[in-house]
This record gives sequence, C-alpha cells and structure tokens, in this order.
Amino acid sequence: MITREWVAIHRKHHAKVETDEDPHSPQTRGIGKVFWQGVELYREARADRPSIEQYGKGAPDDWIERRLYTPHANLGPTALLFVNFALFGVPGIALWAIQMAWIPFWAAGVVNGLGHWWGYRNFESADTSTNLTPWAVWIGGEELHNNHHAFPSSARFSMRRWEFDIGWAAIRGLEKVGPAKVLRVAPSLDIRPNIAVPDSETLRALLSHRFQAMTDYQRNVFKPALREEAAAAGAKLRQLLPRRMRRGLVDDGRWLKPDAREQLRSWVSQRPRIQAWSSTARACRCCWRRAAGTRPSACASCRRGARRPRPVASAPCRTIRRG
Repeated sequence: MITREWVAIHRKHHAKVETDEDPHSPQTRGIGKVFWQGVELYREARADRPSIEQYGKGAPDDWIERRLYTPHANLGPTALLFVNFALFGVPGIALWAIQMAWIPFWAAGVVNGLGHWWGYRNFESADTSTNLTPWAVWIGGEELHNNHHAFPSSARFSMRRWEFDIGWAAIRGLEKVGPAKVLRVAPSLDIRPNIAVPDSETLRALLSHRFQAMTDYQRNVFKPALREEAAAAGAKLRQLLPRRMRRGLVDDGRWLKPDAREQLRSWVSQRPRIQAWSSTARACRCCWRRAAGTRPSACASCRRGARRPRPVASAPCRTIRRG
C-alpha cells in the first residue's frame, strides 16, 4: 500500500466514522472482523478507487513517491528480509516475520478495533473512539486514539500529564535537527468566569473545543445530577443506571442498541431534571452540527440558546476561550 492510499483510507475513516461507509468501524462491521481481519478491510478499501481519488488529494507526490515508493511498493519489506538474514541468519527471517505481522496486528487490528471498542475517553467525541492506555511505546502513540479523533490534525496525541506519546517525542526530535516541521497541535484552554451572553471569541473557542465542552458537561453536570437522583432514590449509581447507559446520556444513546436506547429515553422522560439537562446537551450538538455549514448563523443560534433559561446546575458551568 502506497502513501496516498493509506492517507485516503484514513481520511475516509474520519469523515465517515462509525457509518456503513467507514472502512474499518467495529460498530458496523463487528469487533471480531476488524480485530482479526483488519488487513483485509484495508485491501477492500484500497480497491475503492473513487474513494482513493476523493480522499487522497494533497497526499505526498514528490520524486521519491513517484520514482520509488509507488512503482516499488514491495521493495522495502523485501530488502529488510535480506538485511535481517545477512545480519542474523535464520533467526533474522523469524524477526522479519514478526516485523511484518506487527503493524497489521497492532494498527489494523488493535488500534482500529479495540480503539473503538474498549478503553477510556478524555473527550466525548462524536464516535466511539477510546484511548487504550496512557502509554504504549510499541505502537507509536496510536494507543491514544480518542485524543486523535478529538483533534485529528494535531501532531501530538498526548493530552494529559500522565499520557506519553512516543511519536510526538520522535517528531520533536526530528524538528530540532531539521527534517520535520510541526504544523499544528491541539489548542490549549483558558478558563474564564461565567458571562451573561457569549461573545464571538468565546463561541469560536467553544466550537473548537466542543468535545472538551461535552466532556466537562458530562462530568460536572450529568454525574452530580445522577448522584443526587441516586441519593434521593436510596440506591447506588450503578443500580440507578448502568454505566453504559449513563454514557449514553451525553449522545442521546446513539451507540446503544435500539432496546437499550428506548429504555434510556423512557428513564429520562420520568425525571424532568435529567430531561432538561439532556435537552441542553442535544441543543449544543445541533448548534455544533450547524457550525459545520454556516458559522455565523450557528453562532447566532448559540447566542439565542445562551439566553434561554437553564435548570440550576449541580456544579458551576464554565465558559472557555482559546489560549
């Protein structure tokens, strides 16, 4: 697979994430299919030439791509086999086999499969992406998959102090000596007190950090409200509402099975306070979707929404701006 094909498949994954057009979503194709047959899914996506043309625009097209990588795509693995054999003899062939299986298993299987199935989330992104672990140096930072989906153009995947992205360390090292240049990283946040009506700067920052905003909304609004509901009912939180369904509150149960989604909606409808918070979250998502089209009208809509009365928060709401 040449660079342009991989770029196109990756871009299509982000553009069509968790839909039937996603080349490797475990939500639509099944976790077993993506985990064990991830390479086959890449081959299928590679054969879709219209998509390669559409999503591969702007991929590297320099001399080395045209004269070496594209016409001799198998030259690298073949040369590595001979180098390994020359250096280590027969054990070198076994080493080569491990190296050839490494990326298909960890990238096409573990990252693309488990990275949308199991793990922790720093950001409530509009998909099921997860971070598998705070660090896993053997897969180059790709373990921080939720961070990547929240800020896909960022060269740095690590977003928390306890996370380590070895790929970012390599990029920074190459930047210092010249071969690499960092184009962008995830913007930082600057917290300021509540304001009556958001200004344009605040709204732009809110759109840029919408996933962080939804994460804060879940942690600082939904969770305290649920704890209070549980305390009033004399029950533990997990008895009041299972964890998977609690997570579904933020996205209206989008990733739940139909019967679980209906159960969640019925549960919410019986609790006016939770229903009010859920409606607010839904209004925010609608505003952000409109922002993908005409930003000025979206901002006007957000301003109108900011003037609406809101239920009393269990924790202070915060407004963010770009740092």
